[in-house]
Amino acid sequence: MIHSKRGFSLIELMITVVIIGILASVAYPSYQEQVAKSRRTEASGALLSAAQALERYYSANGRYTTTAAGSTLPSVFLTKVPENGAAYYNIASSSASANAFTLRASRAGLMANDSCGDFTLDETGSLAITDKPAGSSKTISDCWRR
Repeated sequence: MIHSKRGFSLIELMITVVIIGILASVAYPSYQEQVAKSRRTEASGALLSAAQALERYYSANGRYTTTAAGSTLPSVFLTKVPENGAAYYNIASSSASANAFTLRASRAGLMANDSCGDFTLDETGSLAITDKPAGSSKTISDCWRR
């Protein structure tokens, strides 16, 4: 009577583990970059929404600030992205006057070391990246998604 043994040998199992490890080491950095891109897109969308809210406020009040001579913007927009949970970006005004504003999405939490830096948007719609890490070759078109 011949008995056939079924199953995997240790060598076959180790080869499978090595192949899975190689695939994971290639896929994980790509996955991380896609997650960072989606967080950047969410932050740029929040900046655009904030600018629209300020434009609506300006249409109704004739100024961007809460008082005619003030430098405080009304609280008509989100101050962090995402709205709930740990922030990836904090949104605040870096300068404001009755007829001008500059909003800034500053990196926070898991995005603190992001190679794109912080995003700014002003009342004219000018986009910029500030505080980019040294050695980062990212351009505004690499980082800012509309």
